[in-house]
Amino acid sequence: MTTQNEISGAAFIPGVNSAASNEPIRVSFEFFPPKTPEMEETLWRSIRRLEPLAPQFVSVTYGAGGSTRQRTHDTVKRILDDTDLTPAAHLTCVGATREEVDEVVRDYWNAGIRHIVALRGDPAEGQSKYVPHPGGYAYASDLVAGIRKIGDFEISVAAYPEAHVDSASLEADMDNLKRKIDAGATRAITQFFFDTDCFLRFRDRAAAAGVTLPLVPGIMPVTNFTGAQRMAVMNGASVPDWFARLFEGLENEAETRKMVAIVAAAEQCVKLRANGVEDFHFYTLNRADLTYALCHILGLRAAPAGKGKSK
Repeated sequence: MTTQNEISGAAFIPGVNSAASNEPIRVSFEFFPPKTPEMEETLWRSIRRLEPLAPQFVSVTYGAGGSTRQRTHDTVKRILDDTDLTPAAHLTCVGATREEVDEVVRDYWNAGIRHIVALRGDPAEGQSKYVPHPGGYAYASDLVAGIRKIGDFEISVAAYPEAHVDSASLEADMDNLKRKIDAGATRAITQFFFDTDCFLRFRDRAAAAGVTLPLVPGIMPVTNFTGAQRMAVMNGASVPDWFARLFEGLENEAETRKMVAIVAAAEQCVKLRANGVEDFHFYTLNRADLTYALCHILGLRAAPAGKGKSK
């Protein structure tokens, strides 16, 4: 007879060592540019904590309308100069002409950055719906094509297991992903999701549609459920009832929320691993502890101490 402990514990960890997961995983981490000296200190503690895991790359987000343009550039450049990490800079279509966006792309190339995460971007401040800049790149596929003309960048784009909020249907959303691929994208990173089956169904639909480039699940460990729920609504990600119940009554229990978060995210990652997923992109929210723990559970170990450019 199978006990509850075997379901939630002993049956949970062996998924890491299953026949489907003998190959080592590859990870990437996402950060956002800090607004204050205190936030910058937190960011760099997190970067140093995660650096020994040797991710494929680390990405730095780009604020709405280019509002963090300089801070994004400075953060990416410091990662390039002061660490052994490979940085990727986010770039959007919002609030800028093609010439202005192209200038940013050339600045990254001249600085030694060779990876851009190309996104359409959210509606500009004061707008409820996205409206292309009259002189800018209209959509992510146009941005990808423009980047490709400037330099031989690695270009990651976004994918949406449950469809983008502005897409008319799952089919229309898949067509948009294919346009980005046709324009020159080399990888697709998904929006975060909490129902793992959503990603697996998306992967099946993509394969049926002829998508062959890597589809990397975006994983966001949740410690602030209210904030995560708000982000989910904005981004079209569903929040299963069972997931919401995990955080009921924990509003004032920060440490317990962290423990719940790691269990929920670990189970999600292990299920993905058991289904052949080898690449994971973690939305760190500039915090290292949960991401580091998830990588450890998935079998990724830190490189020996002492590696790195900084002292």
